Amino acid sequence: MKFLSYLLNSETPTYGNRNRFEIEKKSSILNGDVANDSSISTTTHIGTHLDMPFHFHQNGQTITDFSADFWFFNQPIFIEIQPKDFLIYDDVIEQLEKINERDSDILIIKTGICHFREEEKFWKENYGFSEKLYDYLISNFPKIRIIGFDSISISSFQNRIEGRKAHKKFLNPEKPILILEDMDLRNVKTLSKIFVSPLRIENSDGIPCTVFGE
Repeated sequence: MKFLSYLLNSETPTYGNRNRFEIEKKSSILNGDVANDSSISTTTHIGTHLDMPFHFHQNGQTITDFSADFWFFNQPIFIEIQPKDFLIYDDVIEQLEKINERDSDILIIKTGICHFREEEKFWKENYGFSEKLYDYLISNFPKIRIIGFDSISISSFQNRIEGRKAHKKFLNPEKPILILEDMDLRNVKTLSKIFVSPLRIENSDGIPCTVFGE
């Protein structure tokens, strides 16, 4: 079993470098207080996190619409690609066409950009995914509930209009495929099981997660 998610800290990158994770000490034993106590300030779209349908649809689902067993995945697809462009489609389809088993419940895609997470290009020149991938998955892998990847967003910073289309398509409230962004896939070669543990934040459009895999 290994972590497939990152720690949150003040250096955690965000899409477009717009936000930061901040932790503030409210009391400190070193300052004579009885206990250490801290508060945090953050966007919910930071680090390894889920985009919920409510992110792009006012009538979209939030965390309370998903049961506990939703977050356990026993038939993952893990593919590793070398993208030819910022907007990914063909590279993924080529790999998926080789798979005969169609009962998979989660798709994890390693682009390799996870190895550059501490560099500016991780958030400024990230890979995104075409909205057409949603249609392909619904038709060919109808049991997939989550798409996860090592890029910071399903939206390439270079193709934000296409990224908005992809968000809206995947987060379609009628049949959503939840989006799991910024996964730690640096040391992953295969996966047989995945457990996603989201923070249960009511009415939130984004949910930071701890993700486990084996």
